[in-house]
Amino acid sequence: MHQAVPDPIIDAFMSLLAEKRFEAITLPEIATRANLSLGELREGADGKLAILGAFMRRIDRAVLDEIEPGDAGGDSHRDRLFDVLMRRFDRLAAYRRSIAHLGESCRRDPALALAVNAAALPSARYMLATAGIGSDGMRGIARTEGLALLMAKVSAVWVDDTDPDQSRTMSALDRALSRAEGWDQRLGRVERTLCGIARRFSSRRSSPRPSTVREAPPAGAGDVPA
Repeated sequence: MHQAVPDPIIDAFMSLLAEKRFEAITLPEIATRANLSLGELREGADGKLAILGAFMRRIDRAVLDEIEPGDAGGDSHRDRLFDVLMRRFDRLAAYRRSIAHLGESCRRDPALALAVNAAALPSARYMLATAGIGSDGMRGIARTEGLALLMAKVSAVWVDDTDPDQSRTMSALDRALSRAEGWDQRLGRVERTLCGIARRFSSRRSSPRPSTVREAPPAGAGDVPA
């Protein structure tokens, strides 16, 4: 279960992240910026990654709350996902510099990049759900992982896209979704093939085998005549 981090701590951390990279921020700095003692900060957050995860959940909630049931109309799953992700970038606009610094830190530190990717998986799962796309099973896991990576890649374009129409971001997102759609279709074919093989294997194992036990000969059949 995730930790409920108070908003003042999230705001303090994100304001510091707008000024410097992730690894340069210290816990005492966060406490000072939030007007808390270090003990009070410990009570409210386990660490910087926990605060970052809480920020992601806050953005998720803002995006999910503004989408009413039936908003998508007759749009395709891909179009709905495009809309959801652009809404997410709109919500992140006030934190553009913070996201840029986080991206720089991830490129310098592979371990941090893996941790941030893991923190982004729940967000990806909910963005898929909002677009009506499943995230269960082998294919769903691949979709979730792929979307988390896709969001990180498009974010690298978005942080430098200052045009009001966000044309570069939309173009990058459109291309990324097209590639992802192709991979998803190929994965679907692989999944169906594997399921078919598994069903055939299961049916062979469950079918009765021919009996190898010899029937006893009729009584007296093997007796020597007197």
